Amino acid sequence: MTVLVLTSAEDVTADLVVAELHELGVPLVRFDPADLPGDVSLSAEYVRGEFRGYLSTGGRVASVDAVRSVWVRRPGEAAAHAPEPSAWLAEESAHALYGMLDSTDARWMNHPSAAARARRKPWQMRIAHGSGFPVPATLVTTYPAMARRFAEQYRHVVVKSVSGKSPGDPPMALPTSLVPPDADFSGVAAAPTLLQRYIAKRADIRLTAVGDTYFAARKVAEAGQVDGRFGDTGHQWKPVETPAPVARAVERYLRRAGLAYGAFDFAEEETTGTWWFLECNQGGQFGFVELETGQPISRAVAEWLATEPD
Repeated sequence: MTVLVLTSAEDVTADLVVAELHELGVPLVRFDPADLPGDVSLSAEYVRGEFRGYLSTGGRVASVDAVRSVWVRRPGEAAAHAPEPSAWLAEESAHALYGMLDSTDARWMNHPSAAARARRKPWQMRIAHGSGFPVPATLVTTYPAMARRFAEQYRHVVVKSVSGKSPGDPPMALPTSLVPPDADFSGVAAAPTLLQRYIAKRADIRLTAVGDTYFAARKVAEAGQVDGRFGDTGHQWKPVETPAPVARAVERYLRRAGLAYGAFDFAEEETTGTWWFLECNQGGQFGFVELETGQPISRAVAEWLATEPD
C-alpha cells in the first residue's frame, strides 16, 4: 500500500521522512496540491456503490483505494500553480482532491479539517486548559479597556499574533514581545489582539508528538528572553525526559484535537521548573530538533505512516 505525502517541493523536513520511507521499503507518492491541475491529475469514479480513484504525478499512477496513509505536511493551495489560477479553480480542485481522499480508509497526519481548527490559538487555549496543561492567563480582545485592565492585573504581559502569520508574501514570523507598562492600548480596537501573562523562563521546551511517541527537547534561554525563535543564546537543543503529567496532557490534547502529530512549545518557568503551555503547531517543523538532538523523529513519522490502517 502507498503513502501519500502532500507538501511543497522545497520542504526539507519532508525529505527526511521520505528518505526513511524509502529505507523501510514503503511505496510513496509525493506531490503538491498546488500542481493540480497540471503536473498532478486525478480521477474518481462512484458507480453502483463502488469507488475507484487514481492520482498521477511525474509519470507515476497511484490507486487511491490502496493508500494506507496521507501526510499533509505543508501543501500549497490547490491550483495555485495553474496557468490561470482563480479562487473558483482553487475551491474546485481542493474539493475534488480532499473529497476523493476522504473516500478512502487512509490514516491522516493530520486531517485538513482537524488541522484547520487546531491552528486557531483561542481554541488551543481552551483545549489545553481542558487537557490539564498549565496555561498562562490569556486575553484576545478588540476592547482597549479590557487590554489595559489585563495588563494592570498581570503587570508583565506579552503580545502575540493571533494567527501566527503576517500578511506579507512570503509570510514572516512575528516575534512575541513584552508590552511596556505605559503602553497605549487604543490600537487594540483596530484588530483582535492576543495578550498573555509573561512567564520568566529558564529554558524553551519543544515536544514533538508522533502518535503516542513523544520527543521532548530543551534549550537554555538567556535571562529575560521572550521569544525563543529569535536570537542566538549559544545553547543547543538537548533531549529531555517528558514528565508524566505532561505526557498525559499531550495524549488528551491530541485525542480531543483529532491530531496524529503536534509540535508543542512550552516555557520552563525560571523558579518552579513548570512547563507552561504556549501553543501546539499541528504542522510544526522538527528537522532542526532532530539534527541537534539526534532524536529519531523522522523515523517515527515514517513508521506511523507505514502502519496499515485498521
